[in-house]
Formats: sequence, structure tokens, C-alpha cells
Amino acid sequence: MASSPPRPGRDTRVPRLPPRERILDAAEELFLREGIRAVGVQAIAEQAKTTKMALYRHFATKDALIEEWLRIVAAGYSAAFDGAEHEHPGDGRAQVLAVARFIAGGLPDIALRGCPFVNSIAGLPDRGHPARRLIEDHKATQLRRLTDMCESAGVRAPDGAAAEITFLMEGAQVSAQNGSVDRVGERLLAAVEAVLDRGGAVGGR
Repeated sequence: MASSPPRPGRDTRVPRLPPRERILDAAEELFLREGIRAVGVQAIAEQAKTTKMALYRHFATKDALIEEWLRIVAAGYSAAFDGAEHEHPGDGRAQVLAVARFIAGGLPDIALRGCPFVNSIAGLPDRGHPARRLIEDHKATQLRRLTDMCESAGVRAPDGAAAEITFLMEGAQVSAQNGSVDRVGERLLAAVEAVLDRGGAVGGR
């Protein structure tokens, strides 16, 4: 994977973080740049300006660190769903479009750093790995929430529409990461709206 530049302000921001957050930040930088399988605990400790012993005080194993990092990533997506429901109560169509806009807004960062879930799955061949199960549970919950939103919008086949929208959102992230399609965010929003229209969704935009 091509290396990506550090996030703006990282040199001044990271030293002020508590040790546990500094370790998680370092792990994220290295996992996204080099892949979770290629990164060792020593490299993470050095990136976090700490020691392996200090790292193990916060995370018993590298696997525990991977799982906690992905839990934080998943929480960010869940918060976007929460925000869509809070901002558009009872309006499933507007909720789905708000989620699609959230995904579209994150595509420039995906293009630079890659999708954490896509990148991590490649490094987690064991389907029983706790971090892989976390990703699978997160994706199942996200699909269920999209289905509920589509049902609230009056879509005739909410299960199918939610699956199609999931394909669109995840495909957009992969396309942004590999640079295969231009204007990915714009195309994503148009495609999601078309799915809703075809399904007879009602509500706001």
C-alpha cells in the first residue's frame, strides 16, 4: 500500500494525548500505512514515543489493540447513523441520504488512507479473530439500521434497497481508495437517491 501523509497538526497534537490515546493514534497511522500484519508492537511503541512495556500495560496483546482501534472506527460510523436519526426524526429517506452524505464526505480521506475495515479484513484471515467478528457485527448492525430507515421511508422492499445501498456505499469507498472512478461522492449520492426513488420512498431530501 502506498504510504499516506500524516494528518495535519499531528506533530503538535499527538504529544499532548494521554498514553493510551497516543498508542491508539500511532497504531492507526501504522496500520493504515503499512497494514496490520506488517506492523509490530515495537514499531507502534516507537511511533507513540513510549515503550513496549507501557503499551502492554494498556493493551495485553497486539490483537487487543487492533480490536480496540476498530471499535473506535465503528463507533464513528454508528454516531453518523445516530446523528441522521436525530436530525431527521421519522424521515427515513432523509436519514438514508444523510448517511450517504457522511460516507461521501469521508471519501477524500479514504482515497489517501484507505478504508480501515477493508484494509484490516485482508490482515485478518482467521474468521474467528475478535477484530474480524467486530467488523462483521458492525456491518450487520449497519445493514439493519439502513433497512429500518428504508422501511420508515416507505420503500417497497426495504431489505433489498438497504443491501443495494450498502453495495453502493462500500463500493464507493473501494473506488475512492483505488482511484478507479471519478466524482465518486457525487455518483454515490445520485445512485442512493435513485434506489430510494425506485423503491417509492417518501420524505425529505
